[in-house]
Amino acid sequence: MSSCSIPTNCTTGGAGTDEGLRYRMMYLPPEMLSGALGDRPRGLPFVPSPVIADRAFAANLADVMRDLDGAIDDLQLDDVLTGIADALLRHSDGSGRARMKRSDQIAIRRACDFLQAHSDRQVNSDELETVTGLDRFTLARHFRSNLGTSPHRYLVMRRLERARAMIGSGRSLVEIALETGFADQAHFTRHFKKTHGMTPGRWASLCGRT
Repeated sequence: MSSCSIPTNCTTGGAGTDEGLRYRMMYLPPEMLSGALGDRPRGLPFVPSPVIADRAFAANLADVMRDLDGAIDDLQLDDVLTGIADALLRHSDGSGRARMKRSDQIAIRRACDFLQAHSDRQVNSDELETVTGLDRFTLARHFRSNLGTSPHRYLVMRRLERARAMIGSGRSLVEIALETGFADQAHFTRHFKKTHGMTPGRWASLCGRT
């Protein structure tokens, strides 16, 4: 998988500007996708076309590509693997299709409550499986289908809510980042800017809380 930071020519794959291009690569062993593919014949589905147009898939990859400089946590990895598996199945030659079971609303609510209560720390997939009774990939699909987002993004948004309320308390952004569950200030700033279009420092300045 690759993501380039400079525009490319979609026909040739070459640079779209005189500045050249850079790629970010993500390699996944095929066996990592086996659980995300669900009930289907063994092996990966065959996708006839080497190039596909899929906005949902592109958005899913773009999110994780932004975080490649740091460790990818359990919940984010689940979402990435589920997105890749579903894209492979959508564009395959018909050798498999993801089977979407009826959503378990109680399980989804339990997941939300758990993520809300533990937003100040890392939450792993095993914990959510225990709380909901669903395997991680089924939960990821049902969560996104019902709430329009992933468990990982839901957790990040809860952290950002707490962080916004703490800005202006007199505590440093480093302290706020760590107390709300982010790995460090850079991690906090990246997610804050992605969501609000500005850095936490700029937010504080506009609110008159510097």
